[in-house]
Amino acid sequence: MQNLIIERIVALRKEMEAAGVKAVILPRTDAHLSEYISAHWHIVRYLSGFTGSAGTMVVTDKEALLWVDSRYFLQGAQQIEGTGIILMKDGLPDTPSITEYLCEHLHKGDKVGINGLLMSIDDTAALRSRLNSCGIELDVDFDPIDRVWADRPALPSDKIFIHDEKYAGESAKSKIARILKDAASQGAKAYFTSALDEIAWVLNIRSNDVPCNPVATSFLYLAPEGSTLFVDEAKMTPEVEAYLKDAGVAIAPYNSVLSALAALPADVTVLLSGSRASGAIAHVLEGRYVKGDSPVALPKAIKNDIQIAGIREAHLRDGVAMVRSLMEIEKTVEEGKPLTEIGVADILLKHRSKGDLYFDLSFESICGFGAHGAIVHYSATPESDIPVTKGNLLLIDSGANYLDGTTDITRTIALGEPTADMRHDFTLVMKGHIAIATAIYPEGTRGAQLDAMARMPLWKEGKSYLHGTGHGVGHFLNVHEGPQSIRLNDTLAPLTPGMLTSNEPGVYLTDRYGIRCENLVLTIPYEETEFGKFYAFETITLCPFDRKLFDTSIMSADEIEWVNNYHRTVYDRLAPLMNEEERTWLAAATAALV
Repeated sequence: MQNLIIERIVALRKEMEAAGVKAVILPRTDAHLSEYISAHWHIVRYLSGFTGSAGTMVVTDKEALLWVDSRYFLQGAQQIEGTGIILMKDGLPDTPSITEYLCEHLHKGDKVGINGLLMSIDDTAALRSRLNSCGIELDVDFDPIDRVWADRPALPSDKIFIHDEKYAGESAKSKIARILKDAASQGAKAYFTSALDEIAWVLNIRSNDVPCNPVATSFLYLAPEGSTLFVDEAKMTPEVEAYLKDAGVAIAPYNSVLSALAALPADVTVLLSGSRASGAIAHVLEGRYVKGDSPVALPKAIKNDIQIAGIREAHLRDGVAMVRSLMEIEKTVEEGKPLTEIGVADILLKHRSKGDLYFDLSFESICGFGAHGAIVHYSATPESDIPVTKGNLLLIDSGANYLDGTTDITRTIALGEPTADMRHDFTLVMKGHIAIATAIYPEGTRGAQLDAMARMPLWKEGKSYLHGTGHGVGHFLNVHEGPQSIRLNDTLAPLTPGMLTSNEPGVYLTDRYGIRCENLVLTIPYEETEFGKFYAFETITLCPFDRKLFDTSIMSADEIEWVNNYHRTVYDRLAPLMNEEERTWLAAATAALV
């Protein structure tokens, strides 16, 4: 594989030389700036072998480099070993940014190439400004990948289907009207989005184009006089065409989007999101667009009452599937039967897929045993798969997409008797988890203002984790969505009632084990006083934590009470859906800590 990677980079450099390009930047994304992408867009994977969900590759005439964040420091190093690619650990003080590296290694008059569809308006402008300050030119039309990647997969052609309003809670017509009203308030007549989750949410449509993300590859233009969905006609059905027509949405070819936007009347001003629309879109609308906030992001994040009811039901079914999975994993290991990390993922899929309204996993299950659990977003492959046995911790991060909700849960379980260090570290993580779960905060509070609460028990002992504490979660959509998050760097989006967010602190000890404890929490009203409105979190996820891993000697009485109350709720909600054997197991798993 290493030799193939080297050959591919050589082929890319030939294209660069022919175009007079000294360096090319290759973000791991697609023309919709997605986090999760179809096979057609796995350019970084093709050129480097790196399979993580975030990373940017830079190839110059002399070097090839891969920038990854802390989740992928270990995985990235392992996957590019022997290729000659240099791993750049983004976010560390000694690691230069991509623009710093390019300004240091290129010369005045050199040219950097990108595919303008793969970089946002804001990022393109920042990149151009920084490079120009160093005398370096930016070419936004450099896209040689089809020539380098001879057997590149085609764009997805899966059929689109309608997400019933009984699950969505609001019609497409109503959403379009709300969006155009917001666009008008920002000084625009129309709104354009290339974000696949936004398009799916606005139109109440879904597809199966991206693994674990029920989205349809398309672009959407919304305007009072008529809207257009740019999509491959092969994805359409007569039912969907009629449905969209009734919502005032016409169909146009996917690849016609740039020419259609260029042909818009001069008096049409289009609202674009600086972070969700690409620089290529802005270029064709030059002088005819307003850069502003996405009018979709916040309404999509704030779930309506029908969605919230569905989310609760989905988590009931998911909780039952999780309990059955944990029972089977525990029994298999206890009996000494063969089990590997991939086998654990198969067990999770088996039980989830039997649930009502199941559609797909919400992401590829992360099942890391022992040292693999310390690789934050580890994904087992046939080459890396190892036996799961007694004597260490098993970290399981998994979830599903149901027609009525999306789930995401992490549990760390001890196989055999845990060590004192394992129990201590697990309890530190849970203390942070409980701090978030019990937080009360005033209206306007952002996740960054709560984040330190989750980290403090670890910080006090000189430990930490580098990923965020929480991310927004979609409704039968992408498991990662904004605008809210709980993390050290502020996203400036206040936590608002109706938002579903993860609560997932962790700690990772290289070559030993990893621990993460994740539930989803819903922001809800708490009380209103003379000081204003206050909000709280309602924990939605229903599955026991491993009682063997709690060290109650370092827990407060309130923390112990929270665990006991949570476990009581888990039993009361799930037990009626289980058989006698399952209820017996669940009763033991949720017994009170003392």
